[in-house]
Amino acid sequence: MAPTFSGVHHVAICVDDVDRARGFYVRVLGCEERADRPDFGFPGAWLDAGTQQIHLMQFGDAPRTMSHFALRVDDVDAWCAHLDSQGVTYNRSDHVPNAGYQVFLADPAGNQIELNQPDH
Repeated sequence: MAPTFSGVHHVAICVDDVDRARGFYVRVLGCEERADRPDFGFPGAWLDAGTQQIHLMQFGDAPRTMSHFALRVDDVDAWCAHLDSQGVTYNRSDHVPNAGYQVFLADPAGNQIELNQPDH
């Protein structure tokens, strides 16, 4: 049996211009920018949208296949064990301060999914 989810943690969206996108999400939609985004080596922003987050990512010419949604989990190790038992291929990231533990996988249609155990 699969471990449980705590809910949707965030939706990550690839954008061409992070400043313009940030302005839209903050001014038009009323999201609040978070100050705790780690430096991932590419421009981006983390925004609060109620109890969930929207992550904006700017990769230049990179394909938009980096867009994904993240499900919040309480035990990333249990999820990795479950995925192993199901024969699912995934990539586990090292711990990232303020982002926590991340596991990336794809559904059968190729949609990217992140399992995220945040630090807080």
